[in-house]
Formats: sequence, C-alpha cells, structure tokens
Amino acid sequence: MQSLKQQWFGNVRGDILSGIVVALALIPEAIAFSIIAGVDPMVGLYASFIIAVIIAFAGGRPGMISAATGAMALVIAPLVRDYGLQYLFAATILTGFIQILLGILKIAKLMKFIPNAVMLGFVNSLAILIFMAQVPHFIGISTMTYVFVALTLILVYTLPRFIKVIPAPLIAIVLLSVIAIYSGVELRTIGDLGTITQTLPTFIIPDVPFNLETLRIILPVSISLAIVGLLESLLTSQIVDDMTGTESNKNREARGQGIANVINGFFGGMAGCAMIGQSVINVKSGGRGRLSTLIAGLFLIFLIMVLGELVVKIPMPVLVGIMVMVSIGTFDWSSFKYLVKAPRTDAIVMLTTVVIVVWTHDLSKGVIAGVILSAVFFVVKISSVKIKQEGNRYFVSGQLFFASTDSFVDYFKYNEINRTKIQLDFSNCRIWDESGVGALVKVQELLREKGIDVDVAELDAPSKELVSKLQGI
Repeated sequence: MQSLKQQWFGNVRGDILSGIVVALALIPEAIAFSIIAGVDPMVGLYASFIIAVIIAFAGGRPGMISAATGAMALVIAPLVRDYGLQYLFAATILTGFIQILLGILKIAKLMKFIPNAVMLGFVNSLAILIFMAQVPHFIGISTMTYVFVALTLILVYTLPRFIKVIPAPLIAIVLLSVIAIYSGVELRTIGDLGTITQTLPTFIIPDVPFNLETLRIILPVSISLAIVGLLESLLTSQIVDDMTGTESNKNREARGQGIANVINGFFGGMAGCAMIGQSVINVKSGGRGRLSTLIAGLFLIFLIMVLGELVVKIPMPVLVGIMVMVSIGTFDWSSFKYLVKAPRTDAIVMLTTVVIVVWTHDLSKGVIAGVILSAVFFVVKISSVKIKQEGNRYFVSGQLFFASTDSFVDYFKYNEINRTKIQLDFSNCRIWDESGVGALVKVQELLREKGIDVDVAELDAPSKELVSKLQGI
C-alpha cells in the first residue's frame, strides 16, 4: 500500500506539470504517426489518450509514457493500405492478447540477453530518429521558423537555472504560442498536420468477418506489432529505470501494454507502446509517478475536447525545439569515447544497431541485428579450445561445443602422438552439446585406430551426464 501511494502521490506537483507538457507534445506526434499509418489523425490521438490512461494503472514502470508510436505505425501501414481500418482495430486487439500472454510467460527474462552495446545503440539511434523526425517541420520553411526554434532551444536550456517550479518546455509552449498568435507571425501550426475532431472515442466491435481468413490476415501483423511494441517498451523501461535510479516490473509492463492495446482496439485506436521521447520529456520535466502518465492522457483528451481550437494554433517550431532538446538529452555523448576505448566487437555492435535502426526506421530490426551480431562475436571468441601436453596427460581448456569441435579434433588428427595410452583432462573444459560429445567420441575412435588407448578424466557433472546420455547415439 505504501509503495502504491508513493507511485501515485509521491510527486504530485511534478507529475501534474510534466503530464501537461507531455500531452502538448503528444498531439503533433500522434497526428504524424497516424499519417504514417495511413489513418485519420483521430485514430492516433484516441490511441494515445486510451493507452496512456490504461497504462497508468496497468503498467509496471511508473512515469513511463505509452501512446501511438512511429515504430508501430510502420508495421500497421501495409495492413491499412491492403485491408482497411477495421482490420487495423482487429489486429490491435489481437496484439494486446498476444502481449498479455507473453507477459504471463515472463517475456522480460529475455532482457538479460540484450548487451550493453545494443542498449547504447538503441538509445543513440532513438535520439537520431527523434531529431530526423523534426527536420521536415523546420528546414526550408521560413526564417521565422528558425527564429522560434532557436528561441525554444534557448528557453528550454536556460530557464531551469532560474525557474524550477514549472517545467521549462511548458513555459516555452505557452509563452511562444501567445507571442506567435498575437504578433500574427506566419508559422506552421499543429492544425496544419490534420483535423482535430472534438469528440470522445466510442466503443466499437471491428467490422470484420470472424473467420480463419481474417485470422490469417491479422495474425502475422499482430505478432510483429506485439514483438516490436514489447521490445520498445521494455528497452524504454530499462532506460527510465537508469535515469531515475529505480526498478520496474517488466513482466507487469508487458501485460499492461497488452491490456491497453486490447481496450484501445475496441475504442478505435491504433496499436501503441512506450515512447522513449515522451518518456524522457516526462522524466526531464519532473515526472516520476503513475500520476504523470494519467495526467498526460487525461489532459490530451481535455485539449482535444475543450481547447481544440487553441491547440491547433500552437506553433510547430516550438514543439520542434522541445523535441530537438529531447534528442540532444537522449543521445549518449560518451559514445564517442566508448568507440575508442571499448573492445572493437562492442563498438561494431553499437554502430551496427544505430545504422540499421536509422536506415530502416525500425527499432526491432536494429536491436535484433545487434543481439545476433553480439552472439556471433561471443561464439567466435569462445570457440577456441586449447590443449596443453604434460607427459601422457593432455589438458583441454575452453568450451567444447558446435563451434569449437574442429580445433579440438584437428589437434589430435594432425599432431603426432608417440604413446600407447594418453589421458584427456577436462578439468578446465565443459562439454555443452551433442556436437561436443560427438567430437570427443571422434577423437577416441581416431586415436584408437592409431593404437592409442584414451582415458577421459575430470569431466564435471553436467558434461559427464551429457556424455553418458549421448555417447551411444
């Protein structure tokens, strides 16, 4: 109970103010992601409202923001183009059920297999993507656009030194919006991105045939959405953990994301997940608890329903400036030193993750590629078995598995052994798989053909059990 009270009411002022900032920044992003997905802007806005409110209660990471995202929009777009909006809603609901199942199966355990180099690449590529997403909104637009972006950057950077009660981004949005509206300066606004309808989302049942053909269409998309959404959510959760020095329940987060998407699909929203950019804005603005996420969702729908006519007048350059500051704060600038001092393989993994994410605009592809590359480098690193001879005793050191069997067998194949009996000492070696057992048997047979008797000694318990189980196969 004490923990729950702390999560909701341990930072009321900071959570409310940060939630307001996040809600303002959510609007242009939700509209932009809707355009990427090929749906009406309200689909993204409804999704952002519903997911934020539900995840505030069901999520496992207090203070993290979830809503409609670009990564999910990219996966959704082909389905919408080929089959229409109703199939999107059905796929979103199925995505939620898959995520709930993965949460129950404790999918978060897989987080330990993501190396630090991949995490670093993930963070840096997100910072680059956040910046790249802002470029179309200020490059080549007008001189005043550059001026307002610059003013926003100055305010967001300098105000925290003098004013700590109100988040600097909120001050910048209000102040510069007032100046822009009353000065009559020609600037692009949120309203230029799409039409905002001042209505609440309503409950719907997707208008699709409930048959195997529909399942065939939406299941592959839903699986992709579930994996991409959980990958981005769990990695973002880890980043927020590191930023705040706190721990989170990542399996609960996975289930919470699923619950949010199920409800979201029944209310006409597109599938969503955690947002690194908005989560960083929330934390940087002082948000720490569940209240900040709830306020972000509630204030978003308040802006749409009550202040819609004012919201559409907010200048895009102001929001661009805030997001540029987020990208600067998100990027790990020590990465340049990391590239020089870290092992070359780790540096390659980090760069590969960044390049693939930025090239494809798909976080999951970059992270998966980074994990696979790390695994390959690790296998190469441990795939060398060393053998040292002392009399008739041969000491085997290393890990004997599918990637190291050749070097083990080749030693006894190509080295002359002038003895009738030898002992293989495995006190510093573990046999891991069937290939390792097969290599041991092959060496025994190879030496037996040469008239050499082989005694295998000092196998540890797991290796002995594996050899006993597989030797006769």
